Amino acid sequence: MGYYLRVEPDVNIYVEDVNRESEKTILFIHGWPANHKLFEYQFNHLPSLGYRCIGMDLRGFGNSDKPSSGYSYDRLADDVRAVVDELHLQNFTLAGHSVGGAISVRYMTRHNGYGVSKLALIAAAAPSLTIRPDFPYGLPKEAVTNIIQNTYIDRPKMLQDFEGEFFFLHITQPFSQWFLQMGLQAAGWSTAAVATSFRDESLFSDLRQIRVPTIILHGVHDKVCLYPLAVAQNKEIKNSKLVPFENSGHGLMWEEREKLNRELTQFIG
Repeated sequence: MGYYLRVEPDVNIYVEDVNRESEKTILFIHGWPANHKLFEYQFNHLPSLGYRCIGMDLRGFGNSDKPSSGYSYDRLADDVRAVVDELHLQNFTLAGHSVGGAISVRYMTRHNGYGVSKLALIAAAAPSLTIRPDFPYGLPKEAVTNIIQNTYIDRPKMLQDFEGEFFFLHITQPFSQWFLQMGLQAAGWSTAAVATSFRDESLFSDLRQIRVPTIILHGVHDKVCLYPLAVAQNKEIKNSKLVPFENSGHGLMWEEREKLNRELTQFIG
């Protein structure tokens, strides 16, 4: 079922909550520029195995409110905490894809991993999506700046171009349209603001503070969050396991959905 939760006096977050009676809970945090529907192929399968699957649309995306501000990692992590508090979640698995993985990492430090028993990082944008003087493994900052600029010039074309970087395997035209519509549900300003956050923010110290068991699921052909990011996550997070996805790019939740679902359920138990 779907419903709204208030995270600020004037900001409501949309939540999709399937199999609510189960105590085995996974809270999914989607990546840019999508919404909770990005995990459709997990929600199709995992509830039948006894898992409660919760997907929240980040502010500015999907069905959630789209305020003009509040798109830093800190504020987005605070929104996650508000959802956790409203739903009284305890002993749950936090699963974040791309920038959703970055927000999940920030949640673990900013809120001391409140309620989280296990962490799943799926093609996560950590420790830095972009190249830095001491971290040469990300994208050039100029590439993300171009995305931001093109968001304000021709957002549908920007999203279509981004799709070409997102998937490694061939996708059909109907699937392409479905993916495009997810991106178009966001506001232009929130699309640009979150892109600015993942261009400029970093999580190096955050990774070293994570203490819960962590699984790192990452496509080796990822052109958005390059595979060396996953290697860096595995190096910095104690008690973490890296699982490479040999036939995936950034969209491993679809490209190798059976493997992702299997790895996730085996990890959670």
